[in-house]
Amino acid sequence: MKNYTTNKIRNIGIIGHGSEGKTTLTEAMLFNAKAIDRFGRVEDGTTTTDYDPEEIKRHISISAATAPLEWNQHKLNVIDVPGYFDFVGEMAGALRVVDSACIVVGAVSGVIVGTEKAWDYCKEYGIPRIIFINQMDRENANFKKVIDQLKELYGTSIAPFQVPIMEGGQFTGFVDVIAMKAMQFKGKDMVEISIPDSMKDEVEPIRTILVEAAAETSEELMEKYFSGEDLTEEEIRTAVREGVVCGDVVPVICGSAVNNQGVTTLMDTIVNYLPAPGECGGITGEHPQTGEPVERTYSSSEPFSALVFKTVVDPFVGKLSIFKVMSGELTTGINVYNPNKEKVEKINNIYLLRGKKQESVDKVVTGDIAAVAKLQVTMTGDTLCDQSGPVLYEGIRFPEPSISLAVVAEKEGEEEKVFSGLYRLTEEDPTFTVDKNQETGEMLISGVGEMHLEIISKRLQNKFGVGVAFKEPKIPYRETIRKSIKAEGRHKKQSGGHGQFGHVWIEFEPLPDTEQEFEFVDKIVGGVVPKQYIPAVDKGLRECLSKGVLAGYPMVGIKATLYDGSYHSVDSSEMAFKVAASLAYRKLDQANPVLLEPIMRAEVIVPDDYMGDIIGDLNKRRGRILGMNPLGNGMQEVVAEVPQAEMAKYATDLRSMTQARGSFKLTFVRYEEVPANISAKVVEQAKQENAE
Repeated sequence: MKNYTTNKIRNIGIIGHGSEGKTTLTEAMLFNAKAIDRFGRVEDGTTTTDYDPEEIKRHISISAATAPLEWNQHKLNVIDVPGYFDFVGEMAGALRVVDSACIVVGAVSGVIVGTEKAWDYCKEYGIPRIIFINQMDRENANFKKVIDQLKELYGTSIAPFQVPIMEGGQFTGFVDVIAMKAMQFKGKDMVEISIPDSMKDEVEPIRTILVEAAAETSEELMEKYFSGEDLTEEEIRTAVREGVVCGDVVPVICGSAVNNQGVTTLMDTIVNYLPAPGECGGITGEHPQTGEPVERTYSSSEPFSALVFKTVVDPFVGKLSIFKVMSGELTTGINVYNPNKEKVEKINNIYLLRGKKQESVDKVVTGDIAAVAKLQVTMTGDTLCDQSGPVLYEGIRFPEPSISLAVVAEKEGEEEKVFSGLYRLTEEDPTFTVDKNQETGEMLISGVGEMHLEIISKRLQNKFGVGVAFKEPKIPYRETIRKSIKAEGRHKKQSGGHGQFGHVWIEFEPLPDTEQEFEFVDKIVGGVVPKQYIPAVDKGLRECLSKGVLAGYPMVGIKATLYDGSYHSVDSSEMAFKVAASLAYRKLDQANPVLLEPIMRAEVIVPDDYMGDIIGDLNKRRGRILGMNPLGNGMQEVVAEVPQAEMAKYATDLRSMTQARGSFKLTFVRYEEVPANISAKVVEQAKQENAE
């Protein structure tokens, strides 16, 4: 692929709801640009951007994949972004570096939740966008219905550039509203025809809206329009492009990716209307040492800087870091600085990635996207820059993991291999974490949804050849006591020769604050327990606290006062007093022991329409609603306190209750006593597990 200047580059994300044809559209664009010889199919697992074994098996995109191509003397860096919500992290990475987006909407399904989320992300990131109404070849395809839905949601910014020509329910061509000419599909080609008479009444008002939108971009055009003069096609195109670049105008194109109809027109629209890198302004970072703002423009004369937006881990090739050059140029064989890790990295090989295919290049210009192999410390979201002109860019805001499962190696002895593989996969996917729960001893993996974690386990199998089994994570219950008791612990052992003797009286009482785990008080008078053995009593009790008397959970909120005892001048030892203390501890089963459970603060954000369902569901989960906060844009935040035990699969349940429009965050608040009926079940289950 030849080198292109920055103004000839277009970085575009293909986004939208799952199964609307984004991957097929990307494939059609590659085919039209002659970047591939044959048009692959998702169903056959032969597309360029779905190459992972799980993508091929499931017929869905899991990872964002780059697909550079050449069209009309421009380079298009197309990024095919997954639409399923479990892989929303892939969208966050891609949208951080693209300069525009194409939202794919189904002509039958219309505007659904994935469309809304794609639009919201573009708005949040300030990304100019166009809409491609796909699947016009399908039965019940309804262009007008989709346009009406888009206008209802997004108002006057929606600008149809085309109106489809339908003959006998078949999509046969379209009317170009700006040029006011009709195009008809003839095999692989398009031919110009006159606009059908039956469509003139439909096309005229759409053109009027477009002309008005163009006229509003400048006073000069406004005057011309109101004086009754016609705007030229060139004036309309120039004005509309300005509106598209600043996000005020969103062109709508229609077609059928699977039949490769309307795709070349979409590609022309991308080249002619969407911005080149830097056209929407420069980029601001900060100086890594001083924190002062650093302004950069997309210019080759500036010092080199780049942002890594994706990492691919390959057990054979190693790690590939995919980045966008924000300023300057990158060539092979040089050293660059990573200000996030304060380390220097060597650039050996630079690649252009098209799906899984790699093409070596010597240089990458400002605004372009490429990959570099085997960086030692660089992770997704890191900045790379020239050491003499350092800059640190804001990283990528990835969604927090919302579901956790415990994992165990399928085969004994493979634990180390499993966990090193899982840690390697966290490099690739920042929405996935691996963590050991110190209290329960379980290894937990956390992700965005159940499918996300399932695919992680399959990737572990495919890439590293080891399997894992999932389990529900244990809840880190604790135990405490509700009444005071006095307990004796007497340890006497004589089997000829040196014996063992330790004897204590301890008063156990509940501490008012269970956050305080343990308090030991020495009230021995008259040396009935010699001073040198008192620390052994304290230590013996502390060692016992890890296993409660009720169900074996850690014991908290206990005050132990050593007030009496006795000793033997020969047989007493530290060990004997430790054992005596543990014997006294066992009698805590008479101190009305109770189970405590972790209580979480849940902050749930949902559209107004779902408020009743969400509150009802949280109440069913033994939740206490603390309040509701209107957030604007038809969204509400519900704040509640809910036991952790009731929130295990909440991510999945919330998604189905709100059609994936809801999100939530959990934070630990405190421990509270478990209701008696639930406590009995937990204790019974714990006893069974301990017996096994």
